[in-house]
Amino acid sequence: MTPAGPPTDELGRLLDAARAWRDAGHGVAIATVIETWGSAPRRTGAHLVVRDDGLFEGSVSGGCVEGDVIANALDLIPEGGWRRLDYGVADAKAWEVGLACGGRISVLVQALGPTTFDAALLDRLIAARAAGEAVALATDLATGRTREGASDGAFVNRYEPPYRLAIVGAVHIAQALVPMAESLGYAVSVIDPRGLFGGAERFAGVAIDGRWPDEALAEWRPDAASAVVTLTHDPKLDDPALEAALGSPAFYIGALGSRKTHAARLERLAARGFDAAATARIHGPAGLDIGAANPGEIALSVIAQMTAARRGKL
Repeated sequence: MTPAGPPTDELGRLLDAARAWRDAGHGVAIATVIETWGSAPRRTGAHLVVRDDGLFEGSVSGGCVEGDVIANALDLIPEGGWRRLDYGVADAKAWEVGLACGGRISVLVQALGPTTFDAALLDRLIAARAAGEAVALATDLATGRTREGASDGAFVNRYEPPYRLAIVGAVHIAQALVPMAESLGYAVSVIDPRGLFGGAERFAGVAIDGRWPDEALAEWRPDAASAVVTLTHDPKLDDPALEAALGSPAFYIGALGSRKTHAARLERLAARGFDAAATARIHGPAGLDIGAANPGEIALSVIAQMTAARRGKL
């Protein structure tokens, strides 16, 4: 059985909401963090979308300035314009709206329209992310117009495809790891050809890929937004998965097992032609050393290490 469709991540939910509102005939505005300083609560590129009746999705400050941004968006939607909003602790407006934490942010608000953020760009972004493609949108901050493709002197926002996780082994740790990863926006695939391990009672709502890992991953095709974690301790299952992951740009590769087990694993991979530089990409034993003592804690240590790798902290 092939895995079910992936859950929608934070950006996916936001884009889907904006498109649904547009298709229902509502006016829509999109707010984007275009610059940050100090302890700003959201990263550059974060979005908030606003409907013409005030309903919104996403955030640009973690709650500090959303009210003011939404008010500006509602002003802009009828006229189809754009506006730059700057907030900082030295400004009275920053204290008024709640940004008194030491950071500063600049937010660009655009009503969806042909001269600002064309509504068709929503379709383009959604389709590209579903196809596993990255898209760069460039905004001219002098005119407020956003187009596809990088441009000198413009604010460029790169939209990556949703992050994915392939788990090899429908074991007890996987039962805890799946919901943790999904809550962080990962599209999760569980691979295990051992029929008893993937029973519906053990993984409610999760479709188990019952093929051998090399076959499943050949179709899954790990990319730079992918993580692969092996949990079985069985070389017949883990090794083919690790070989597939090492032949890809996956941002995280983890393998459960003791240090002794991992040493033997590295020897087998070396015999298969993988040098030390290649096998050094494998985090084994998988997970941060937090003293994990049960399946849930082990899953937590793995997801924490994945997050560190994703954020460039390893």
